[in-house]
Amino acid sequence: MNSFGNYPHSHPNRVFRPGWQDELLPILQSSSDMILPIGMRKSYGDSCLINGGNLMDLTHMRKIHSFDPQKGIICVEAGITLKEILALIIPNGWFLPVSPGTQYITIGGAIANDIHGKNHHIAGSFGNHVLRIGLQRSDMDDVIICSEDEFQDLFKATIGGLGLTGIIVWAEFSLTRIPSAMMKTKTERFIGYDEYCAISQKEETSTYSVSWFDSVSKGKKFMRGLFSSGEFIDHPHEEISNTALTIPIYAPDILLNELSIKAFNALYFRKNLQSISENIHHYEPYFYPLDSVNNWNKLYGKRGFLQYQCVIPHNNAGDCIQEIVHCMHQEQLGSFLVVLKSFGTIPSRGLLSFPMPGMTLALDFPMRGIKTLHMLSQFDEIVDQAGGRVYPAKDARMTGEHFRTWYPGYEQMLTIKDPMIESSFWKRVMQ
Repeated sequence: MNSFGNYPHSHPNRVFRPGWQDELLPILQSSSDMILPIGMRKSYGDSCLINGGNLMDLTHMRKIHSFDPQKGIICVEAGITLKEILALIIPNGWFLPVSPGTQYITIGGAIANDIHGKNHHIAGSFGNHVLRIGLQRSDMDDVIICSEDEFQDLFKATIGGLGLTGIIVWAEFSLTRIPSAMMKTKTERFIGYDEYCAISQKEETSTYSVSWFDSVSKGKKFMRGLFSSGEFIDHPHEEISNTALTIPIYAPDILLNELSIKAFNALYFRKNLQSISENIHHYEPYFYPLDSVNNWNKLYGKRGFLQYQCVIPHNNAGDCIQEIVHCMHQEQLGSFLVVLKSFGTIPSRGLLSFPMPGMTLALDFPMRGIKTLHMLSQFDEIVDQAGGRVYPAKDARMTGEHFRTWYPGYEQMLTIKDPMIESSFWKRVMQ
């Protein structure tokens, strides 16, 4: 049983697959081993894994309890995916308040990891839009309904709580009104962090924005990239192909090397021949480009990959990010997928939520053993000195010392955590 990054591996004793709410408590109270609730297992590290314990797969609990198309409020079970919700709400003129880079995660996972998206500077993280959560704990007979008004501490600990406070049974949250499923997007070239910042500041009123940059090039091409902004617009609907490419087997390690990464980065930058280009298209290619390739994680080979995502306060972000890129050059380890975006000032509700004001950087690396792990440890020190932190949902190797420094709310979490719930991540960072 692995996470999306295929590293590390885990060996649960058993996997429970409940389909009804009344099955949850008997499973929790009868288990002699620790339990971890999971969804689609799209977390990249070990926050969705357990060794020697039991998993509770909630993907069979996917019912829609209610949807108000006038007010834009929906209540769903934890195992339903974003894709299933979008199929209902888009035709009614609504969109998710916050969306990550894939539709294939559950609502329970969205809350447990307090996901963020391309509109954090406008809307905050997903937890900012959650109204109520139904939570089943092993030490309570009834489902607890928690919100900003009831069981506030449990509500805040559950948002971004990595599934540790109990089983999220259902959640009610608010949606965002849109005029159609179509978007107008603009892509601008930049070279260097200063040019990126200038464009980012100019486009700060755009509802959605995200950037990619070339992590390999040096000299005059250092940190050349593409800044993409987008808005939903009132436009006639255009059908989109649902045909996705599938990667059937794990690619050989030789596929991802310094030359292939360099070639990919050069081609990706040059695909936009104009310095500024504008397009009108369906929302899916903008929000979920990687969903068009099933099992794309297999391109990294059987050894898997690690994603490193950090956030750095704005004042230190430029120097910190450039130091990380120089470190990559020194270690001769490049990244295909690089994401750079700005987090706004809306505070996250979660006790262990990742977002804070600053710049967030995400990098993917094929697992190459000690060399990869050593480089990421260097990144940790750079980020720590800059006052930043690393995203637990993407992590497979941060030290407990760093986690406890970056997330001081862990002390309160220890008093709130469900006594029957454990994960490989939590066990690692609490040692």
